[in-house]
Amino acid sequence: MLLFPSFVANSSSQTVRREGEVAKTTSDISLTKQAMSLTEDLMTPKAAIYWTDLLVSVGAMWGGFFLAITTSNAVLAILAGLVSMLALYRALSFIHELTHIRDDEAPGFRVAWNVLVGVPLMTPSLMYEGVHNIHHIKDRFGTKLDPEYLPLSHFTPLKLAGFLFVALLAPLGVVLRSAVLVPLSFVVPPLRRYLKTKLSALIINPDFAREDLGRWRKEWVVQDVACWLWSWAVIAATVTGVIPLRAVLTGLVIFALATLLNQARTLVAHHWDNDGGKMTLEEQFLDSVNVPPPNLASELWAPVGLRYHALHHLLPRLPYHNMAQAHARLTEALGPDSLYNRASEPGLFQALGDLFRRVRLKSAQTGKQPAH
Repeated sequence: MLLFPSFVANSSSQTVRREGEVAKTTSDISLTKQAMSLTEDLMTPKAAIYWTDLLVSVGAMWGGFFLAITTSNAVLAILAGLVSMLALYRALSFIHELTHIRDDEAPGFRVAWNVLVGVPLMTPSLMYEGVHNIHHIKDRFGTKLDPEYLPLSHFTPLKLAGFLFVALLAPLGVVLRSAVLVPLSFVVPPLRRYLKTKLSALIINPDFAREDLGRWRKEWVVQDVACWLWSWAVIAATVTGVIPLRAVLTGLVIFALATLLNQARTLVAHHWDNDGGKMTLEEQFLDSVNVPPPNLASELWAPVGLRYHALHHLLPRLPYHNMAQAHARLTEALGPDSLYNRASEPGLFQALGDLFRRVRLKSAQTGKQPAH
C-alpha cells in the first residue's frame, strides 16, 4: 500500500476543486452574459401594463367576490368565487414585482397596490420589501440565511404535505397579526421588535429574522396601522351585522384557496435539493424551474411571470410582461440542449409528482440505512 503525504493529497484535491470552481464560474458568467446580451432591450418596465393588469385583476377579484356572496345560484356562486380567487392571487402576486421595480418606473403603483390589495388582504408590501431581495444574494441562496428556501426534497412525505396545506391558515394568520399583534406591539416594545423581525415577512424558512430594524421605513409603519384599522373596521362591521357572515366566510375561503395555490406553486418553483451549503450561480439556476408554453394553465397558477422562475433568477430585473419574449429568445438562441432549457418542467402536477417521488425515494433510502 502506498501512502501519500497529507499535504500532497490536500494540494491535489484543492487543485481539482479550484479547477472545478473556475469551470463553474466561467459557465455562470457565460450563461448570465448570454442572457443579458439577448434581452438587454427588454429590461424596461412598462407602467401602462402594470396599471392595466392590476386594475383588471382587482376588478375581477371584487366583482367575482360580490357575485359569489349575493347570488342564490350555487353553481354561479362557485364559478364567481373561482374567478375571484384567481384574480386575487394574480393581484397579490404583484407584491413580487414591487421588490424589483423602482418607484420612478411606475409612479404611484406601490401606493395604489397597497390601497387596493395589500391593506384589504392585510398583506402589505412591507412583508416582501427588504426580504425577497435576500433570496437573490448569491452567497445566501439555498443557505440557512435564505428566507425563501428550505431543503424540502429532504422532508418526509407527511411533512411535505403539511407544508402544503398549512397555507390554508394564512388568512387567519394575517387577521391575527393585523387585529391583535400590531396594535399591541405599539404599547409593548419587546413585542414590536419581535413583530418586525419574525412576523413581518412572507417566508418559508422559520429560522429567518429580518435584519433591517434600523432601516424601518415610515411607509411601513403607515401600512401596519392601515391594516390594523382595516381589520378592526371589518370585524366591527361583521359583529354589528353590516357585513353578512356569508361574505366574511366566503372571503376567507377565497383567500385560503389562493394561498394554497400559491404554496403549490412554491413547491415547483425550485427543486429544493440543497442542504444549506453555498451554491454556484449555475447550481442556483438549475435548482430553479420554468414552466413555459405550451402549458397555458401555468399562467393561472403561476401568474405575473412566476411561471418563469428560473429565468427570473437569471435576470431578476426583467419585468414580468417581457418574460415570455425573453424565454423564447433564449430558447431559440441557446438551443434545446442548452443549460438554460434544462430548467424547464412541463406542468404543475408533473413537477409536484416529481418532487413527492423524490421525497418518497429519499425517505425510503433513509429508512433502510443501518442505525449507528
